[in-house]
Amino acid sequence: MGKTKIATEKIANTAPEDEHAAPPRDDQRKKTQKPGKAKPRSKKYQEKVLDLDRNKTYPIDEAIDMAKKLSYSKFTGSLEAHINTVQTGIRGLVSLPFASGKKLKIIAFGDKAEKSGADIVGSDEVIEEINKGKVNFDLVITTPDWMPKLAKVAKYLGPKGLMPNPKNGTITEDLKKAVEGFQSGKTEYKTEAKAPIIHLALGKLNQPTEELSANIKTLLQTLGKTRIKKVSLSPTMGPSVKVDLAYI
Repeated sequence: MGKTKIATEKIANTAPEDEHAAPPRDDQRKKTQKPGKAKPRSKKYQEKVLDLDRNKTYPIDEAIDMAKKLSYSKFTGSLEAHINTVQTGIRGLVSLPFASGKKLKIIAFGDKAEKSGADIVGSDEVIEEINKGKVNFDLVITTPDWMPKLAKVAKYLGPKGLMPNPKNGTITEDLKKAVEGFQSGKTEYKTEAKAPIIHLALGKLNQPTEELSANIKTLLQTLGKTRIKKVSLSPTMGPSVKVDLAYI
């Protein structure tokens, strides 16, 4: 077995060497590191990590406050959860009680789509635009009868994770209810394709700690403690903090 293959398998099947650093997402790995070679951390990161006790696990509220302290971005970053799970293939929906951040741009296909509250009403013309590579939305919700048409543009939607799926509530007969659910904070969580890790933004760092705490608790309760191996929280830019699972 060659060195490249060994390194690739290590990335896919194990936690990163620096367990306090947020693990890279699937779509970041090729850009941020070569197999077997970690990308050097920035000077600001190195300065911030000095304030972190790398051997300590923190109660949820303390972990959130520490993540806020460790942020070094010039913009208001997000609080991100990085959850090591017992297996891959875990996915579902969760409604965060205090969701905040980027508003999803939703496109809906189907009868009464124009009354669903979606940002874009799907049509045959829109599918033609997608077939030309124009994808200017964050979520696709559809009724089942439109799936054969959407299958024709799967090569554009699939790689972006936008193909509707009944498991995450994006294939439904009730478009309005689905659109309202996602707009009110319902979001999908899922493990990476080749690693048992879930990455999910929980809100903005300028939100009160109690709101962010409610969000992470809701997520972990939805997942179930038996499926969780390790949890860390991090700002968009900054080291991650290990959460004491005894407080979940």
